[in-house]
Amino acid sequence: MNPRLNSPAIDADEARTRLPGLTVIDVRTPGEYAAGHLPEALNIPLHQLDRALPALRQLSGELLVVCTSGARSANACHTLAEHDIRAMTLTGGTQDWAGRGHPLDRPASGGRPVWAMERQVRLTAGTVVLAGLALGLLHPAWQLLSAGIASGLVFSALTNTCGMAALLSKLPHNRPRPADLDATLAALAQRGAGRPSVT
Repeated sequence: MNPRLNSPAIDADEARTRLPGLTVIDVRTPGEYAAGHLPEALNIPLHQLDRALPALRQLSGELLVVCTSGARSANACHTLAEHDIRAMTLTGGTQDWAGRGHPLDRPASGGRPVWAMERQVRLTAGTVVLAGLALGLLHPAWQLLSAGIASGLVFSALTNTCGMAALLSKLPHNRPRPADLDATLAALAQRGAGRPSVT
């Protein structure tokens, strides 16, 4: 069994009742985070998690990691466990949280909305598959492009990872500004100041 699937988890209703005592880390892209996040959640995109490890080690209390559906947060919890940082994931992610009628915070500035990563992956994969099929009419070798995407999607489902999402997260609209991540790390350091480590 994939260890990424074994992280401790709580559902949205339990998280809501425990929220004041939790440090919530949202591992989605900044655009997804801006579209709506759990109250008091701090944004550390999954691909930037390593940079936050020292600050996360200093936290006391419980750490809840969230994403859209729970897949990226489960992967983040696995990474944290490898560094002896205890964390739990939100089952069903922000989708389930909002679906149960719990509030989401949004920045007052309300910047340009960014699609959820799963939607970005579906659009990209579908576009590449259609391009491969269309170009396959000119030369059959182009159909390998579609076959490659299909193989990647199967691998993604079997391993609960997504290489395409990792690539898309590096696009400018999905990346945090350095100042935003620095502010998040400073907020974590402030929460952990003078407290015993969770490890």
